[in-house]
Amino acid sequence: MVTFVEVGAVGMDECQCEVPRKAWDLPFLAEAEEVAGLRRLMALRLKLWGLPELTDVAQLCVTELVSNVLTHVGPGAPTTLAVSMAGTRLRIEVRDPDARALPTLLAAADGDESGRGMAIIDAITDRWGVILQTGSKVTWCELPTGLAAPTGHTGGCRVTMALHRRATHPTTGPTSPLGLAVAEEATIGLIVDLLHWLRAHGRDPDEVLDRAQTYFEVKWEESEQ
Repeated sequence: MVTFVEVGAVGMDECQCEVPRKAWDLPFLAEAEEVAGLRRLMALRLKLWGLPELTDVAQLCVTELVSNVLTHVGPGAPTTLAVSMAGTRLRIEVRDPDARALPTLLAAADGDESGRGMAIIDAITDRWGVILQTGSKVTWCELPTGLAAPTGHTGGCRVTMALHRRATHPTTGPTSPLGLAVAEEATIGLIVDLLHWLRAHGRDPDEVLDRAQTYFEVKWEESEQ
């Protein structure tokens, strides 16, 4: 069950915190069943970055870019999804190992079932392109965020936390690299949301982290005895 809990709100005049948006990337094998996990990761990252309003369009970009790899390079191709800030734009990149299969902007007819991928990317993004590298290529696109600065925020310092609780047997749960990555992103997102909330309310996040680390180590040692 996923529970969303809003924790407090601070007015724009009171909030002095910035939102760090560190670039991240995730290697994976291009398979149709991986797309859903990649879309969830994108949603989690945008929530963490305070840009949830971009979720739908960013997820569509991920779907189309990965589908392009599946169609033109083939299933099982080693691929990497990378997300970063390009100034105040959100930049999404997909890297694949085939520098020959270049994405093309086609004018698909109404009855065509394929060929629309890059047309969709062209329609919903500020800009897109392809970077050719030795033995690989990067297809990228950028979305406007409405931010005044890369570390700025919108809508004040309202903190939204997503806590994913699921009862599983100790030997079950997300075992694929992508499944583990989704779980890790959810945990990191919760921690960072809490730290932003504490900072916005005048507390020292580093002090809280130190106390939490000490508490964790004590509990870990107790469990090992």
